Amino acid sequence: MKVLQMPHFKKYVKKLPRHLQQVILDAVENVLSDIEIGEFKKGDLNGFRVHKFTMSHQLILMAYKVESDSLIFCQAGPHESFYKSLKKYLKEIGG
Repeated sequence: MKVLQMPHFKKYVKKLPRHLQQVILDAVENVLSDIEIGEFKKGDLNGFRVHKFTMSHQLILMAYKVESDSLIFCQAGPHESFYKSLKKYLKEIGG
């Protein structure tokens, strides 16, 4: 399965310190080992799954989508305005 990272996701991870980047990579590995680990979304975010995990005592959400033979990571970040930001980003890219 191919793993793709949207620019929004890459930018968030790149800004993190190294040890927190590793937490994100571990979460990506968890998703790769079980793609159904994330909660399936409905409505505007139909087709997306959101995996929740903690990083430095903070809840982090990671949105991803499975398309044919690809796993696409779209966004990661704290819960605060996560879904609003994700919807805005998807509208910008036409997704």
